Amino acid sequence: MEPAISKMVQSYERGKISRRQLVSGLAMLAAVPRSAPAAPASTFKGLGFNHLALDVTDIARSRDFYMKHLGMNVLRESANACFLGLGPHFLALFRRPKAEMDHFCIAIENYDVAAVTAELKRQGLNPDQPSGTSRVYFRDPDGLMVQLSSATHGPSM
Repeated sequence: MEPAISKMVQSYERGKISRRQLVSGLAMLAAVPRSAPAAPASTFKGLGFNHLALDVTDIARSRDFYMKHLGMNVLRESANACFLGLGPHFLALFRRPKAEMDHFCIAIENYDVAAVTAELKRQGLNPDQPSGTSRVYFRDPDGLMVQLSSATHGPSM
């Protein structure tokens, strides 16, 4: 917009347009909607949610609740964990003393555990990559646990 304003002012100073034309042109420029600033480049390209993990006090009770009310099906189950199918996604239930959200997982493009861990460290996010796994976790600004995965990541015990 600045080049257009500069050009109009120069035209006015050279006598090529009147004061009225200058004011009218400036008013028209001010009325033109500006495009939103481009979003900053992101660290990773999120593809979608992969899963949500909840800590629950009673695996069977929670499993039965989600199956009955949301039509989920059991993908895998043990005494301390249950993975329920939710379309292409899943809901993970973990037995814990207190019910709360454990973490959520976002599938990202070109997932490579070593590269993801290195980039999160570079960004100052203090990632946790449990030994012997391809999982990477880090906390958001409010302390919520975020996991990153490939689009094909599935439940495991």
